[in-house]
Amino acid sequence: MIIPFTKMEGAGNDYVYVNAFKTELPEEHLSEIARIVSDRHYGIGSDGLILICPSQVADAKMRMFNLDGSEGEMCGNGIRCVAKYLFDHKIVNGLSTSIETLAGIKYIDMFIGEDGKVNKARVDMGTPSFKSPDFPDSWDNNEGYEITADGKTFRAYCVSMGNPHAVIFVDSVDDFDVLKVGPILESHPAFPKKSNIEFTQVISDGLIKMRVYERGSGETLACGTGASATAVACIKLGKAKERVDLQLLGGMLTIEYSEDSNVFMTGPCKEVFSGEIEIDL
Repeated sequence: MIIPFTKMEGAGNDYVYVNAFKTELPEEHLSEIARIVSDRHYGIGSDGLILICPSQVADAKMRMFNLDGSEGEMCGNGIRCVAKYLFDHKIVNGLSTSIETLAGIKYIDMFIGEDGKVNKARVDMGTPSFKSPDFPDSWDNNEGYEITADGKTFRAYCVSMGNPHAVIFVDSVDDFDVLKVGPILESHPAFPKKSNIEFTQVISDGLIKMRVYERGSGETLACGTGASATAVACIKLGKAKERVDLQLLGGMLTIEYSEDSNVFMTGPCKEVFSGEIEIDL
């Protein structure tokens, strides 16, 4: 089958996007298609596949599949790109939109660049949760949860943004062996559905450096829900202010959060190229 697609990225977190308003993909092959198009040698190359679908309860619905073909609940960088696509391709007319996800309906405000297209968006990420069946039963948001990997003990601060995250503080994210420790922690028995792992270095109360090992995709250049979870943990622990910039490998995201409000994430969104791919199923 021939699939029209658009490659987009938000802070380097790149996905292949398919307009499911126009192109219907077979449900039974979605995981396989995600793996094929995501392959950086034999496919298009991406962190996964995102479908932009019709919705009965919002302007559109986002379905997100990881590099390994597993379906995720939510993607913060991906949803900014979905909002951009909806506006730039005239599926929605206004600069505010609603998008249905497996983590609930998210509301996005968009900002226009000099070319008349959306280049940045602010997402209402919803309310964080500190208790979840995806986390250890003994979780305490002030003390964290001790977890062992690679012969070392780490303290994980678990935050759900509709998907599970474990925030771990390290002395230097640049020197930390994310590719060795990340997959061990991602699949640790403490996390029954696996977890996204955020390796975090607090530079100041207004700046955080972070690297992320994403569940189902490995290390990526950015993760919007991960940045949100990291900022929430830092703010709750008194390590950051209520508005903080997070420096990721792919760029900067800004997170706003106070304990009586939702989490808001602002960051870039960019269309890279469009084309068609032929897949044998």
